[in-house]
Amino acid sequence: MRGSCRILAAALLGLLCSACSVTRHIPEGQYFLQKVKIEDDRSTPRKERITASDMEKYVRQTPNKRFLGTNFYVWLYEQADPAKDNRWNNWKRKIGQAPVTLDMGLTQKSAENLKVYMDSKGFFSSQATYEVDTVSRRKRATVTFRTRQGEPYRIDSVSYEFQDNFLEQIVLPDTVNTLLHTGDIYDVSVLDAERERIAAYLKERGYYNFSVNNISYAARMFEKERLIDLRLIVKQYLTGYDERGLPVMDNNMVYRIDRINIFPDYDPTVARTDTTLLSRLDTVYYRGLNIIYEKRPNLRPPVLRQAVPLYPNYVYNSSQVNRAYSDLMALGYFKSAKIAFEEQPRSADVTDIVSFIGASADSTQTLYTREGYLTCNILCTPTLKQSVKVDLEGSTTSSFYGLKATVGYQNRNIFRGAESFDLSFTAGYEFMKAPDARRKRATEFGVTTGLTFPRFLVPWRTGRFRTVNQPKTKVELSINFQDRPYYARTLSSAGITYMWTNSRYSSFSLRPIDINVVDMTRPVDPEFLGNTSNKYLINSFKTQFIGGLSFGYGYNNQRKNLGGNATNIRFNAETAGNLIDAVEHAFFSPAKGKEQYTIFGIEYSQYFRTDLSVSRKIMLGGRYGAGGTALRRCGDGLRKLFVRTFRPPVLLRRQQRHARLDAPNPRAGFGGQSPQRFSGPDGRREAGSQPRTALPGLGHDPRRDLLRSGQHLVYPALFG
Repeated sequence: MRGSCRILAAALLGLLCSACSVTRHIPEGQYFLQKVKIEDDRSTPRKERITASDMEKYVRQTPNKRFLGTNFYVWLYEQADPAKDNRWNNWKRKIGQAPVTLDMGLTQKSAENLKVYMDSKGFFSSQATYEVDTVSRRKRATVTFRTRQGEPYRIDSVSYEFQDNFLEQIVLPDTVNTLLHTGDIYDVSVLDAERERIAAYLKERGYYNFSVNNISYAARMFEKERLIDLRLIVKQYLTGYDERGLPVMDNNMVYRIDRINIFPDYDPTVARTDTTLLSRLDTVYYRGLNIIYEKRPNLRPPVLRQAVPLYPNYVYNSSQVNRAYSDLMALGYFKSAKIAFEEQPRSADVTDIVSFIGASADSTQTLYTREGYLTCNILCTPTLKQSVKVDLEGSTTSSFYGLKATVGYQNRNIFRGAESFDLSFTAGYEFMKAPDARRKRATEFGVTTGLTFPRFLVPWRTGRFRTVNQPKTKVELSINFQDRPYYARTLSSAGITYMWTNSRYSSFSLRPIDINVVDMTRPVDPEFLGNTSNKYLINSFKTQFIGGLSFGYGYNNQRKNLGGNATNIRFNAETAGNLIDAVEHAFFSPAKGKEQYTIFGIEYSQYFRTDLSVSRKIMLGGRYGAGGTALRRCGDGLRKLFVRTFRPPVLLRRQQRHARLDAPNPRAGFGGQSPQRFSGPDGRREAGSQPRTALPGLGHDPRRDLLRSGQHLVYPALFG
């Protein structure tokens, strides 16, 4: 007890010393940065206000972290002797922190960052000032940043310019889902999100090379009205440079998948070092997949076909590529998977073209764009096929000593169909400490086995379930024998579970067979239960049969915003005995001398229960990044906006290139043309193929027998 008091007194003394000695080694004329505060604009409505927590990540100087309100880490750092380099002093430097001193240059830069960030949110008349207090405490500085947002600039109109005129009939119908709306506050992050949305939309419709760099903005600002006219520009694709060094632009190409090569046993080390590998490989063609392997394929072709929703001659679709990756990894057989595409070279004298078919197509003219082909290579590295795990667990309480051992075996591909087989044995022994216990030993033995199939096991054809993501069927069986001083029982269970997911963030499980049997081989000692009136506890030690079904639903949108806020929902519903009870009442009577119905001579439980769990994950702070503007007068109440994005120095140049807003010519509208106003019709349309022939992959069956040359449908075999 006396030793503990000494340790506590030493800790309190250390904290007290840390509160007064951290400025001892601060040079004259410098100040220890004690605190940094940000005061947001309270005069701005709460819905439009930029909070201090949103802005604090753009302050370039951060004070040292504190412990129990003291500068303990700085104090610990300064306890290290700079003249000695040993383990004890190195530990102090590692755990502690060097004191952060006031840097007026960084303070000024932080105020500029806050101004840039508020500008990026549409508050161009905002102000950011700071105040440095070096008087209140000796050799310590407190920096306070104060912001004033002012009135926001709002979007007055949104128009579109298509330098790639083929994309006009594809993009415009999808503007019903745009993130840019008139009346909204101008926000650079929303502009970037709209670029990403359009790029993702086109990547799902064959535009393999399309990126956010193909989209830029031009803007015109009206200072008096605080309004902004936006123009979204969809650029052509840079194909190269001519002999004079000038860029050569052309319409963005639509790509189809030509060949799909999958390597289910890919080893990157062997692929780099073994020069004879290619000569030993063999190929099996199965429903559009070229399965390339050595010796014997470890997975059956139908399993790979089910996990890869890509087909030859289908239009490239990024969402299907992502689904292929997810489904391959969900098999549980692969350690890693990579899907890579290569553009196929085409002859200079042959041009493949496609046209657009849809309700928004211009009936007065037919627009064409070039078509390219991709080779898809899927490189899958398998994990260990078999594994053994041994767990030893020791425990002790005031009543007993215990030892438990578990030996587990797993085979991830037992039938060459990515079936996962699990088997575990459990044995436990406990010794009671109580000297008056009638039986001092307790033993437990158990066996658990499970077999998981990467598909639905049902007695009928499963063609209707082909659109289900990651279907699985798990068959489980377990038995556990417990011999305790007060009772002995055998717990048995068996069940079948169907699991699947949808294309977004939901997962489902259905357990149509869920059987549990409790067999009391030695009745429970009344002394064990005592005077308890808990019926649930009492029934747990009775022989009974529990048979029913259950359903589970889970929702988690963490993938939608990695590293950000997320919602997690779990719902379960379970019923037992109700169906059995209905059949018993309809066709049978209770056994003679018994008031309850039984099944196989055992009383069965009957109940229905549900549970719901909802949680919300909220990230405080966020990733570094802010949008900013550089403004200059251009005449008559108009200002040019060159919007760039502010990032840490490493990313600044690249992000400016990606997110620049080109300035328009104020004397001739946008680019010398009258801006086109568009109010998109309902519905979405997609790129088509030749006239009167829709592109496959967009809700149509693939055309496997066609060949094209020039502008005419001619057609070769897909695989030579």
